[in-house]
Amino acid sequence: MFPSYSFSLLPYLFSSSIFTTFLLRLTIFLVVFFKTNAVLKLPPNTNIPAVFVFGDSIMDTGNNNNMTTPSRCNYPPYGKDFKGGIPTGRFSNGKVPSDFVVEELGIKEYLPAYLDPNLQPSELATGVNFASGGAGYDPLTAKLEVAISMSGQLDLFKDYIVRLKGLFGEDRANFILANSLFLVVLGSNDISNTYYLSHLRQAQYDFPTYSDLLVNSALNFYQEMYQLGARRIGVFNAPPMGCVPFQRTMAGGIIRTCVQEYNDAAVFFNNKLSIGIDTFKQNFPSSRIVYMDVYSPLLDIIVNNQKYGYEVGDRGCCGTGTLEVTYLCNHLQPTCPNDLDYVFWDSFHPTESVYRKLVAPILQKYMHQFQ
Repeated sequence: MFPSYSFSLLPYLFSSSIFTTFLLRLTIFLVVFFKTNAVLKLPPNTNIPAVFVFGDSIMDTGNNNNMTTPSRCNYPPYGKDFKGGIPTGRFSNGKVPSDFVVEELGIKEYLPAYLDPNLQPSELATGVNFASGGAGYDPLTAKLEVAISMSGQLDLFKDYIVRLKGLFGEDRANFILANSLFLVVLGSNDISNTYYLSHLRQAQYDFPTYSDLLVNSALNFYQEMYQLGARRIGVFNAPPMGCVPFQRTMAGGIIRTCVQEYNDAAVFFNNKLSIGIDTFKQNFPSSRIVYMDVYSPLLDIIVNNQKYGYEVGDRGCCGTGTLEVTYLCNHLQPTCPNDLDYVFWDSFHPTESVYRKLVAPILQKYMHQFQ
């Protein structure tokens, strides 16, 4: 039996903020309860209610869309293989790693950008994306690219926490933060653009000293995340940016080989970052921070592309594939007949197909370390 209400009370119930809040929380419950089926088998007694991402264009799902920045891609042909063929601001022909992570964990199909004007409150309980194309650990990197800096991404996270607590209360919000997966993907723009391409930091630092600046900035960032409630923090290392088509064109010589100096710099930085993360674990023993290697599996796909079913590993699908990225990859540029044959979508970013191949094995390899 439903309780009986007088007709005079019904208008109050359906117009009150109490009823509105009830509906919102019911919607959020249903979204969380009827999650997508997880592909990845989690370790026993491991619950990951949400995923949060900080980083650059590899992970950005549209935070740069309404910014005046060259690091923007909410126009064709970007997104041509996304649901509905919509250019969402993802730097790819389709999904990006942020999306595949939440899909693999069975949380939801896509990880929305926090600055998406259509973001629904029901999404907040299962995670959002703060990443911004062009960002880096070096504050100068975001300035050069007119991106959301790491401090800016933290400010967005603080705003998110306030909204989360307003919806769920402090205890539930703290539970979500403490048990969720936080991913950080940064470093490639610092090394390839701020240090080597612009030469601005080369005038101030040799690379070992610059890598110290990056690692110190990274560790400070993780500490701020930790102080805001994050515990499960996954840090992707820098990729082999010397093998992306743009760098091959700019510094790879006539035959456009991988630029070994850039790859060596990435490896040097990655080693220091790994050591720094080990120290972080000692200083914050209740943290579950994990260094995650994307450099090796991505390099293997690029160098041995045919083994993975790709025909082209040194050019992107968009335009000539040698220089086109962001605004140079536009509706006036032709695209390759079949992007499934290509490792790269544009001259910087892999195709959706490559991301799909990378994410599941990486999660499978490191997931047990977040227990």
